[in-house]
Amino acid sequence: MVWCEQNRVDYLFGLAKNSRLCEALKLERALAKLIHDLKDLPARAFRDFRYQTRQTWSRERRVVGKAESLDQGDNPRFVVTSLTRRQYRAQYLYEQRYCARGEMENRIKEQQRDLFADRTSTHHLYANQLRLYFASFAYVLLQALRRLALRGTEMAHAQAGTIRQRLLKLGARITLSVRRIRVALSDSYPWQALFQQVLLRLQALPLRE
Repeated sequence: MVWCEQNRVDYLFGLAKNSRLCEALKLERALAKLIHDLKDLPARAFRDFRYQTRQTWSRERRVVGKAESLDQGDNPRFVVTSLTRRQYRAQYLYEQRYCARGEMENRIKEQQRDLFADRTSTHHLYANQLRLYFASFAYVLLQALRRLALRGTEMAHAQAGTIRQRLLKLGARITLSVRRIRVALSDSYPWQALFQQVLLRLQALPLRE
């Protein structure tokens, strides 16, 4: 944080909770619990305040606390930021800015776990880089498939691994002859209607030179 402030770089970091922070959020936590108990729904309340640690911070900084009451219990969270209240209100800052980083992390995990971008175990830099290229190309293609052919379907927001396992990883019988290669898919394939719909949508796309 000191480096960011000295170099005029704005920041928004998660802040580990402690007894002082939780005490500062006491009223908001009680309000969230009351709303949850009355409506039987998850409830949130926010507080925007100045805070300084007793030893490690050199100055006060802006902290946003989120009080949340769930069926599982109390769930307070805190962030520290250089962004001002005039720029972003507390709730918007937490939900639209800070939580958005979690969505970015999900996309990275999707590429690593579902498209094997983490398989860079060879001893040669170029080989590992090539694997990352392949994983990136695959993600771009699957993202385009979601956007162009899967919108409005049950897989419109499916992760890459789900699309790969259900829609693309198919068992087939391949028959070779002198004039043609025939690929026969199983009649019992459970997603064949969606597969046909996707195929028709892709065939209807205009060709670009």
